[in-house]
Amino acid sequence: MTSKKTEVPFAAIPFFFGIQQLSEGMIWLSFQRDSPISNHVLTLFYSFFSHVFWPIFIPFAIWMLEPNPPRRKLILYFQVTGLIVGFYLLYSLIKFPILSKVLGTHIAYEAPHFYIVAVMALYLLSTCVSCMISSSRIVQIFGVLSFVTFIAAYFIHAATFVSVWCFFVAILSSIVYLFFRQRRVDRRLVKTQGTLSTIP
Repeated sequence: MTSKKTEVPFAAIPFFFGIQQLSEGMIWLSFQRDSPISNHVLTLFYSFFSHVFWPIFIPFAIWMLEPNPPRRKLILYFQVTGLIVGFYLLYSLIKFPILSKVLGTHIAYEAPHFYIVAVMALYLLSTCVSCMISSSRIVQIFGVLSFVTFIAAYFIHAATFVSVWCFFVAILSSIVYLFFRQRRVDRRLVKTQGTLSTIP
């Protein structure tokens, strides 16, 4: 799918979401098998992705992809934001391990989070707004829709917000395919125009 190393992190987003959602499926199985140890390990694994990995990885992937120098510089600020919130949430995971439980048809993840408004604001800046800074319209759409689904997930069921939003964004990650499909079309067009320009 990719032709450049700088595209690999962005192309890997659906793969990592697949791992995350697979781990949540295994959390469901741990409830059915009444396995508290595996539930605890899987909950921490899932929470590492949802809380720590994405605010660090998303701005990095967008920065690697961005060809425009001023935009790349601006995205670096969101990378710093992502590192701050990511490491803070990593500390929280270690200090106050997240517990998972079934609530209706979803999984609720419970843990004390201090400065929750500030943390969520920094999280959204690094995961959603960083995408909106991209010079690619498709990446911008991914950022906007991620933010919209954040609001939707919260209003659908605030108690299971983490699970619902991650599910929505995992589906949205299919937009990555559209990005690379469009990029292939653009490159073929450039090659065709280059070939035509050499014809006397």
